[in-house]
Amino acid sequence: MARAFLVVMDSVGCGGAPDAAEFGDEGANTLAHIAQACAEGRADTGRRGPLNLPVLDGLGLGAAIRLASGAQVPGMTAVPAGLWGAATEQSRGKDTPSGHWELAGQPVPWDWAYFPRSVPAFPEDMVAQVCALADTQGILGNCHAAGIPIVEALGAEHLRTGWPICYTSVDSVFQIAAHEQHFGLERLYNLCAALAPTMHALRVGRVIARPFIGDVETGFRRTGNRRDFAMAPPAPTLCDWVQAAGGRVHAVGKIADIFSGQGIDEVHKGKDDLALSEHFLRLVDEAEPNSLTFCNFVEFDSLYGHTRDVAGYARALEWFDGVAGQALGRLRPGDLLVITADHGNDPTAPGTDHTRERVPVLVAGAGAGEIGHCAFADVAASIAAHLGVPAQGPGRSFLT
Repeated sequence: MARAFLVVMDSVGCGGAPDAAEFGDEGANTLAHIAQACAEGRADTGRRGPLNLPVLDGLGLGAAIRLASGAQVPGMTAVPAGLWGAATEQSRGKDTPSGHWELAGQPVPWDWAYFPRSVPAFPEDMVAQVCALADTQGILGNCHAAGIPIVEALGAEHLRTGWPICYTSVDSVFQIAAHEQHFGLERLYNLCAALAPTMHALRVGRVIARPFIGDVETGFRRTGNRRDFAMAPPAPTLCDWVQAAGGRVHAVGKIADIFSGQGIDEVHKGKDDLALSEHFLRLVDEAEPNSLTFCNFVEFDSLYGHTRDVAGYARALEWFDGVAGQALGRLRPGDLLVITADHGNDPTAPGTDHTRERVPVLVAGAGAGEIGHCAFADVAASIAAHLGVPAQGPGRSFLT
């Protein structure tokens, strides 16, 4: 019986997006630039030498990078043993919901709302609503910021005042950071949940709870209890298609949050990507016939892309290559494994934001060959075809 596994390596782009310049990202190429840095000895912290991804390259990763952008990738010259290609996004965003929804068959039909880079970034009535919901006299932050630095900068004031730290980014998000003990984790979740309908009505895609712990003496650090309060997709996605046909849908990582729980049967979360990999590999062993297991591995993006940590990103890729190898060894006849990404986050690019890129599409369980250029939505159509599920989106199957 058929099963499908869709794995998103969050932010692992491969360059070449035809509209990258419109986003200020001309020349961005997450994978190629990491590989080049490794080959030149510029990413030897905690690892050494050329980027070593034998499993992913064997599926076609190096070939996909060359197809997407024309970039030469040192050390990645394997003859692909799987189906491989590069996908181009239609949605006008380089964010998590846009990428995931479109991979699941539904491009975003509207323009997201974004906050200005001015300080303050948020209008007064919005700040007043947050204060009323949080029962505080004010907020901290009120600006564009990266999550780790703003917690380090404002953590002490947060403990002193009890005010939530509110910030945004180039994505369509309103993020709230608060201390798990001093502010309260459930209080933070309740605040975000109460604020989310207002933000969604404005086409702000997500309200994100960013809990942290620590103190002034030992420092502050974010925990694995992040929660995204996202808009629901605009139409049924691959998850709904599978569920409606009687199959079960397993969501690993933040997938359930991204899809606002829509079309999800079982949620499998963990404190880090290592814990998520254990869920993923267990589901390769245990998932039911006709099921979809949809996984997001977020730390490429959250720990290494946004912080512009090239060596850390390379270490994460090499670790995941091992996970992919374990998964390949456990697949059964009739299984389909698709490994892809939702956007880029080139750690060699200026700033801290996502980058507009094509993404690799690597497929095991459907023979070998070149898919070529495809659309994000084609991923959903292909998985639906494999499972024998009617597809409702604009994508076309690349399976033969």
